[in-house]
Amino acid sequence: MISADPDRKPGHACGVFGVYAPGQHVANLTYLGLYALQHRGQESAGIAVSDGSTITVSKDMGLVAQVFDERRLAPLQGHLSIGHVRYSTTGSSSWRNAQPIYRSVGDAGFALAHNGNLTNTVELAQQLGMLPGMPGITDQRDEIDSTTDSALVAEIIAAEYESELRSDGRDLVHALERVLPRLAGGFSFVLMDEAHLVGVRDPHGFWPLVLGRLPDGGWVLASESAALDIVEAHFVREVEPGEMIVIDATGLHGGIRFAEADPKLCLFEFVYFARPDTNLYGHSVHAARQRMGEALARQAPVHADMVMPVPESGIPAAQGYARASGVPYGDGLVKNRYVGRTFIQPSQKQRGQGVRVKLNPLVENIRGKRLVVVDDSIVRGTTTRQVVQMLREAGAVEVHFRVSSPPYKWPCSYGMDTGSRSELLAADMSVGEIRDFLGVDSLAYLELDRLTVATGASPDSFCTACLSGIYPVPVPFADSKHALEDLPAGASSTTSA
Repeated sequence: MISADPDRKPGHACGVFGVYAPGQHVANLTYLGLYALQHRGQESAGIAVSDGSTITVSKDMGLVAQVFDERRLAPLQGHLSIGHVRYSTTGSSSWRNAQPIYRSVGDAGFALAHNGNLTNTVELAQQLGMLPGMPGITDQRDEIDSTTDSALVAEIIAAEYESELRSDGRDLVHALERVLPRLAGGFSFVLMDEAHLVGVRDPHGFWPLVLGRLPDGGWVLASESAALDIVEAHFVREVEPGEMIVIDATGLHGGIRFAEADPKLCLFEFVYFARPDTNLYGHSVHAARQRMGEALARQAPVHADMVMPVPESGIPAAQGYARASGVPYGDGLVKNRYVGRTFIQPSQKQRGQGVRVKLNPLVENIRGKRLVVVDDSIVRGTTTRQVVQMLREAGAVEVHFRVSSPPYKWPCSYGMDTGSRSELLAADMSVGEIRDFLGVDSLAYLELDRLTVATGASPDSFCTACLSGIYPVPVPFADSKHALEDLPAGASSTTSA
């Protein structure tokens, strides 16, 4: 998908959800969980359900509420289920890339839902024989029916599944034990076969995955704790980096290690991705964002008449800034909640008007005032520049822009869609140059050490690659995210999940 917003926020990682709850309508629970995770992906939604003998998958393009209704959920009967909402970090947004991905293996099968992005996709494709002249696994199997790295993982798991069928009913688990150490990059998986629900988190834990307990005894896996709340599940703990959890009729089997843990949660989960009512590392995301604003006020004070957010992502930090600075908090922009990321802007003039469709100024609150405008990040700067122009036209005397994260300078290869470095405003411009480009009276970004302190967690427990250029897992930048998408006609191809 090509976004119509030239300065869209970094694309969310996807959202995953899983539930093991015999006697309950697991498809309905998964629907609710995905609804709570809708902010993590708006392109497609899917649910897979097992009744103990058959796995049924239902998925389509669109939002959760567009894809599923009572008629479509009713046939999805079973005791365990997984679900997925997708945001494609690269490649096309199409039905065949919707998840969960299903693979049949002999008389059995499994389904997989993936949040993240692998960094050794080319190497895995070579193992699968997907590159010209390379013999591999797919020589013996049908062409992969998806263009995601998630499909690569499913294919490798299926091959291992077939090569070592066992009699203990845990074929998927044994296959994963062989496959997971071969994967590099960011991945939080929920998987299922006919009888088992499995949760997996990469050794760095780039993307969150939590475990919850239902009141009637079932188990839930979810990308965020807020998705546990909606199904009234009690938070138990986070899935540890490098850990696999298996849930079946005999109970919960945790602590299955496939790699040593080196926690590096994406710092942008605290800044922007996660819902404000989620907890990460045991800390409230909403409270952390308010502390970011407080830290920003102490770092970069300014004489002003009103602190206002760029809605909605800038609200908690703006509240914190106002509280710490003593400058009154107020609303200066109203957001149209019904304009999504796929809003069509067919002409240059309409593209220029895109911000005005999404945001409208409250002139009576703005006219004649010195404003502190707070947002969580600036990526490409085009939208921010238009917001500033709107505020000037509404009569603002001064506009001081404050950002509750450091300059965004480097692309992410673990699961965020940030484009290339050439597309990032701060990659080659100083803060002073960005200030002039935006047309603001002053500009300040929250310093990285202040940001990590505001989270309440250990500064060493985060990935800061997009802000610092320090990548916890080596990234083969020579292998573009589109490398496998450009295979010769007729060859299978993959892009990021």
